[in-house]
Amino acid sequence: MSNIINMRGIIKRFYIGQPNELEILHGIDLDVAEGEFISIVGASGSGKSGAGKSTLMNIIGALDRATSGDYLLDGTDVAAAEDSELSAIRCSKVGFVFQNFNLIPRTNALKNVELPMMYAGLSQRARTARAQELMALVEMDDRMFHQPNELSGGQKQRVAIARAMANDPAIILADEPTGALDSKTGRLVMNIFHQLNRKRGKTVVLITHNRELAKETGRIVTMRDGMLYGEA
Repeated sequence: MSNIINMRGIIKRFYIGQPNELEILHGIDLDVAEGEFISIVGASGSGKSGAGKSTLMNIIGALDRATSGDYLLDGTDVAAAEDSELSAIRCSKVGFVFQNFNLIPRTNALKNVELPMMYAGLSQRARTARAQELMALVEMDDRMFHQPNELSGGQKQRVAIARAMANDPAIILADEPTGALDSKTGRLVMNIFHQLNRKRGKTVVLITHNRELAKETGRIVTMRDGMLYGEA
């Protein structure tokens, strides 16, 4: 099975050349196989681990660049990509699911799911049909025309997952996706990730501080002091 993510020697520094220059990632190596469900967990009690997790997530999702190192995402050389190419990589290769949902207000759920497809250039008919299919997948087809402020937290997150799937991305990148939800609702959201992974073969990368959630995934790597360590 081929790797979707290949990272070698990923270093990230901030304030480069300044007296307060700070290195957050110290040479990360990470391989994620196609169809894998992996979690990246911050070491408990380490204040810097949160920054490390967020920084790594931003690099995986092509939201930020590494200072140095090699990164292939589904065969695309992200490290060598021009700034103008990064948005296209994000749009086609990565489906983001954030803790706080990041839905567009005053835009109904269906239109929120359609948005990435609009950026990708799909026709109105094609993106509406695809969005309706995805809303049914996350069991939200009876809430398609609701505004985000008319939805519960769990319903918003299910819409966000449908949106993440819009362009059939290489990976689903989920950053603390149950962090704003109660345990019962969080369970429903995790079940959707399992369904996408098992039934649709989606590669899912879960960023979390919750080790109990991480135990549900096929592999756990731990972020500690700017380095990744194998299964804990």
